[in-house]
Amino acid sequence: MATITLKNIPAPLHEALKRRALSHRRSLNSEAIECLERVLLGKPMDVPAYLTQVRSLRAATPGQLSEDLIREARETGRP
Repeated sequence: MATITLKNIPAPLHEALKRRALSHRRSLNSEAIECLERVLLGKPMDVPAYLTQVRSLRAATPGQLSEDLIREARETGRP
């Protein structure tokens, strides 16, 4: 396997990577590899399958988020 050295990593990026590694119970090195793999080797998203999953989850939790509520939030500028 090849070795890479990264220099001058901005402090906020380094801290975010450390937090992410801790939350995934990985070393800093393993987390960096995981992030690079996800970005550089990741598969394109299957949008129809993803939307099917989202709709299924939404149906399983009725009343949480309706189309009207989402539309109202967009129109009033709420995140």
